[in-house]
Amino acid sequence: MSSIPIEYYLILSAFMFVVGVTGVLIRRNAIVVFMCIELMLNSANLSLVAFSSYLGNPIGQIFVFFVMTVAAAEAAVGLAIIIAVFRNKLTVNIDEINIFRW
Repeated sequence: MSSIPIEYYLILSAFMFVVGVTGVLIRRNAIVVFMCIELMLNSANLSLVAFSSYLGNPIGQIFVFFVMTVAAAEAAVGLAIIIAVFRNKLTVNIDEINIFRW
């Protein structure tokens, strides 16, 4: 039984990262931008797991566990900030939010 080549994982990871970068640069909704940043983190995690499995070294998978933990904390804080901004400005459109103006 043959396994999936590492190139397939890396191509998928690169595609996910490009989609995330494109979403961050093009979209104006703060929640969508936040989801695109999470997609970029997950693509990096996929690359780490692929290389870890390819090399037979579990260190990369352990590192992914810590990255996922930090990403979960970042998601909680980021969503809380987005909700707080929405309560004050009544929008999540990045172009319309100016936190320096009273």
